[in-house]
Amino acid sequence: QVQLVESGGGLVQAGGSLRLSCAVSGRTFSSLSMGWFRQAPGRERQFVAAISWSGRSTNYADSVKGRFTISRDNAKKALYLQMNTLKPEDTAVYYCAGNPWGTAQAMRGVEYDYWGQGTQVTVSS
Repeated sequence: QVQLVESGGGLVQAGGSLRLSCAVSGRTFSSLSMGWFRQAPGRERQFVAAISWSGRSTNYADSVKGRFTISRDNAKKALYLQMNTLKPEDTAVYYCAGNPWGTAQAMRGVEYDYWGQGTQVTVSS
């Protein structure tokens, strides 16, 4: 059983920053490529960023490129998403997801087997 638990969401003003974390248990973390997705009310789930199992390869949605940074610490079994220069359109529930033996090029939710419960990020204008 693999468990993913996100934390770090909250309310922030436009232009501000937040750092999301995702703690993983129940499986060798280093065998998972990891991703962040988000879903705003009334909208489909959207790919945000992904990182390979080694951390050497990353991939970002165009909407967050240059503002968000995905990283991981395999020793701590943790995934992070540093979000800078936040915009109101970044408001959503953010989910971390695990993809066994996948790559950072996996951008579709169906490619991920494991999901966290989500953390709310709200950016006020």
